[in-house]
Amino acid sequence: MSPRSPPKEDQEECVSGAEIIAEALKMQNIEYMFGIVGVPVVEVAVAAQASGIKYIGMRNEQAASYAASAVGYLTNRPGVCLVVSGPGLIHALAGMANANMNCWPLVVIGGSSDRNQETMGAFQEFPQAVRSSMYGRPGACYIDIPGDFINLQVKKNAVKYVECCPEPPISMAEETAVSKAVSFIIQSRKPLLIIGKGAAYACAEKSIRRMVDQCGLPFLPTPMGKGVVPDNHPCCIAAARSRALQFADVIILLGARLNWMLHFGLPPRFQPDVKIIQVDICAEELGNNVKPVAALLGDIKAVTEQLLDHLNKKCWKYPSNTEWWRELQAKIKSNEEASKALSLQKHLPMNYYTVFHHIREFLPKDCILISEGANTMDIGRTMLPNYHPRHRLDAGTFGTMGVGLGFAVAAAMVAKDRNPNQRVICIEGDSAFGFSGMEVETICRYNLPVIIIIVNNNGIYSGLDGDSWKEMTKLGEPSTWIPPVSLLPNAHYEQIIPAFGGKGYFVQTPEELQAALKASLAEKHVPSLINIMIDPQSDRKKQDFHWLTRSNM
Repeated sequence: MSPRSPPKEDQEECVSGAEIIAEALKMQNIEYMFGIVGVPVVEVAVAAQASGIKYIGMRNEQAASYAASAVGYLTNRPGVCLVVSGPGLIHALAGMANANMNCWPLVVIGGSSDRNQETMGAFQEFPQAVRSSMYGRPGACYIDIPGDFINLQVKKNAVKYVECCPEPPISMAEETAVSKAVSFIIQSRKPLLIIGKGAAYACAEKSIRRMVDQCGLPFLPTPMGKGVVPDNHPCCIAAARSRALQFADVIILLGARLNWMLHFGLPPRFQPDVKIIQVDICAEELGNNVKPVAALLGDIKAVTEQLLDHLNKKCWKYPSNTEWWRELQAKIKSNEEASKALSLQKHLPMNYYTVFHHIREFLPKDCILISEGANTMDIGRTMLPNYHPRHRLDAGTFGTMGVGLGFAVAAAMVAKDRNPNQRVICIEGDSAFGFSGMEVETICRYNLPVIIIIVNNNGIYSGLDGDSWKEMTKLGEPSTWIPPVSLLPNAHYEQIIPAFGGKGYFVQTPEELQAALKASLAEKHVPSLINIMIDPQSDRKKQDFHWLTRSNM
């Protein structure tokens, strides 16, 4: 007597909750997942890899969430950060907050404790989460996954997946508002175009480049707006930033916000009667701090095309021989001369300007620059040019320290897929490096094309030199005399990376810096770390205003 065959329904193929999660993400064109696995999300990471999603295991959830958010900025589709509940999610909150402030799409998935099956069905929320992270002002979304759902088996033919969430709809500004904006632009004597990272995220570079070329407008990029129009364009007035902001009579904001980074748009950094034309995808942002004379709500690229169409019909171009241009060009010349004089100083230890002068000579034009740290980031922004959009990531609107290596991992993963010969250069202060330094192991584990450059001044803002440190050790207990801004002097951070297979370089002179840069760029398949010692008291050149606007009184 032959054994009885099991019922047909028992033979149907089953899938796990983890596999459903992975397939749902794949259906949404998710390409990258960053995280740290633990119970109950290990199976989710395994399933994601099996589905074709690239999983990158990080060393801290904070760095993982930073990396996933940077992918959202670089690709216009959210990256995913996978964490366990409790402390794992708490660590990821920093990246979620950073993504919201920068307006970058991010999906965070956390595994929680088991729940009753009556609550299952949460996975239909994936398309909504992806859409919510991308539409309108992009930002972070969180999905909590019951632990028992991850390993639950269900019949494959019973699972219904939702089609891929389409790209956000393109919205355009009201024509009357566009006409009003154009009338102010044409009447302006001292116009200024400010290009924000919102313009970079909107992929509006071709439209904005045409506007600059055809209209001859002076433009100022915000830190992550650099490269939307190349920094070497003759209309770029970044080297006269303070002068341009202070005396412009009409300012066109393209995806930039009048927050602390632009000194709130208020005197004394701006004219009291400056006329603001604001272009933004988010209605809540319009009129924040300064009421615009024209508020253009819509997609940055589409609205730029609208403006350009109106300006072309009027055959308008801002003259290149105005007093405004002469004023800006004179300030550019004086500031560049001051920076050059500092960069050519021969004394040791080197200063910031000398270091960046030599780095600039070796940087590939298409490299992705990651930058964080106080003076390291601020001075580097002025001295290291960007020629392509979305090729600079930094501390951003939230001023977040610790983003650097997470951003570098994300940029390198995207670069490997899109441009295998592209290099990622991560330039950090020694304090900033300390936030996520163990991600060096991640970079080496995945053999990512990253060069880490630490500009080491022995501290936060400033530190102590070795001799001063030795003298102060005579004062007794370290907690009573080590200045709060000081770190251990002459720390050999470059010795970390060889432990994982990378190459480290300790640099004290311009010649050693040049040699280290040459060697690192020649090693296309080995990550490297260059630790550059500078004068602990090195600072920015004299500024017209303090970098942080504390009061407008």
